[in-house]
Amino acid sequence: MTEQNDRPQANIGVVGLAVMGSNLARNLASRDGNTVAVYNRTRAKTDELIGAHAEAGFIAASSYAEFAASLVRPRTAIVMVKAGRPTDAVIDELLAVFEPGDIIVDGGNALFTDTIRREQAVRAAGVDYVGMGVSGGEEGALLGPSLMPGGSDASWVTLGPILRSIAAVAEGEPCVTHVGHDGAGHFVKMVHNGIEYADMQLIAEAYDLIRRGTGRSPAEIADVFAQWNSGELESYLIEITAEVLRQQDAATGAPLVDVIADQAGAKGTGGWTVQTAIDLGVPVSGIAEAVFARSLSSHPEQRAVAAALPGPASALTVQDPDAFIEDVRLALFASKIVAYSQGFDEIRAGAARYDWTIDLGAVARIWRGGCIIRAQFLNRIADAYALTPDLQVLLTAPYFVEALGRAQDAWRRVVAQAAAAGIPSPAFSSSLAYYDGLRADRLPAALIQGQRDFFGAHTYRRTDREGTFHTLWSGDRSEVPAVDTH
Repeated sequence: MTEQNDRPQANIGVVGLAVMGSNLARNLASRDGNTVAVYNRTRAKTDELIGAHAEAGFIAASSYAEFAASLVRPRTAIVMVKAGRPTDAVIDELLAVFEPGDIIVDGGNALFTDTIRREQAVRAAGVDYVGMGVSGGEEGALLGPSLMPGGSDASWVTLGPILRSIAAVAEGEPCVTHVGHDGAGHFVKMVHNGIEYADMQLIAEAYDLIRRGTGRSPAEIADVFAQWNSGELESYLIEITAEVLRQQDAATGAPLVDVIADQAGAKGTGGWTVQTAIDLGVPVSGIAEAVFARSLSSHPEQRAVAAALPGPASALTVQDPDAFIEDVRLALFASKIVAYSQGFDEIRAGAARYDWTIDLGAVARIWRGGCIIRAQFLNRIADAYALTPDLQVLLTAPYFVEALGRAQDAWRRVVAQAAAAGIPSPAFSSSLAYYDGLRADRLPAALIQGQRDFFGAHTYRRTDREGTFHTLWSGDRSEVPAVDTH
């Protein structure tokens, strides 16, 4: 074990040595040029890490003062503790021992508005605060995550080389970029997680439809997903789906997926994505339905009572299993495109609201490796934004227009068959509804606006002339120009 001496040695430190923090510290220590200081509130965690990985040459600290003294300037610490009050507590401790020009990096899943608040408070003390999204789970933290740091331009000068040394690499490029200032990094990570929710729900719906429609076993469906993973659906989530479906339960011999309770957990970032999208006025219906589907799954007591509700008289009948499976594949691909497009819409809207300059193509590139939603078609997203940086709707890029045109008939068949058979497919169906709403030349919102004007005098605009108007519904029903109340 390497103990603190009188001379600063570490160029980077990690506070919080649970699994993610420990793995990130080991990743940092394994890269040339990095010497890593480590601190944990409970000293036993520090001793455990150092004892198990003496080769890392960690510099252990027993106090925040000792931790700060071990770091060369500008002192740089990555905080890997639970979001919320634990993060605020660590920030206060570090501010007591850090000096102007030093850098605090929050690598937890913080709400981006908390990061904005913290950045302002820490900056007042002359210290840089960087909210950084970290994706890839425990394995990614150790072997190479996708990293989404925010913070100031000055902090990136110091952090850039360190983070590039530990990030995943995709097609020769490290999966890290300076996303933007203050809360931009955590905002992008939040949306990443929202897309992840949608992606997982869509895959689950595809599995459910294939199993109900063809009667194939989980192991046989695993083979289907493995085959899909060699084509345009290639992604980490498709890959691990095949692994999960092949797994047998040791105790019963049954497929593991059949003995896992059908109640999906959530840690909040998907909900944040939807709440923030509502605030921004951005439709993320596929992500929202995925969040709500998890919520519904987590209420077995309601589902037990509702099991007596009437449903269709006949189950799903498939005449050609192979053709049906191909339809499901295309529906999955189309719906995944919608989920990613909605997520990038939210990032663009967030950047406009919070005055961030976010390179959407760069975001797509850093998601190609290390992170949970890494997928082959992220290259196509990066290409689309490279060709048209101000692209308003990702779905309208030529590659996606072709893909959606090729998939839409199958997509419609799958959604219709699922509805007719009473099989829930909320993410498939909401994604298709969004697609059709986006391409519609006229929506029934005109009626809604008329209703709003009737009961609340909310006014409306016309299609044939400028201005806003109100109908005197309780009077002679003549139309009058709306009064400007601003």
